[in-house]
Amino acid sequence: MTRPHSRAHRGQSSRAPLVELPAAGCTLPVPGMPPGREWTDADRARWDELWRSPQAVMWDDTARGTVAVLIVYEAAILAGTASAWQAQEARYAGEALGLTPRAMAALGWQITDTTGGPQ
Repeated sequence: MTRPHSRAHRGQSSRAPLVELPAAGCTLPVPGMPPGREWTDADRARWDELWRSPQAVMWDDTARGTVAVLIVYEAAILAGTASAWQAQEARYAGEALGLTPRAMAALGWQITDTTGGPQ
């Protein structure tokens, strides 16, 4: 019998197994963009890109607002008109959606190719 703090248990992680996300992306229908502003063609393209990303398989319709504000903040950042708080909120939205390597690690997500290997 081994004790919980013995060498036999070192190196074992208590973390949950990684959730494998398909490298090919999400094939679920892309939800409609929320009303309330005029969306540009670039906004619509980014909306589709995000909802077809591997991370989108983990989102439900409640992510629509977060995806929408991320697009608005990204557009302001790219136009050079974003305030510091908008840039910070864009970072938070990206992390909440699991769009950064750090956020993916924190969420326990890993993108895998069709053969099952990590990307």
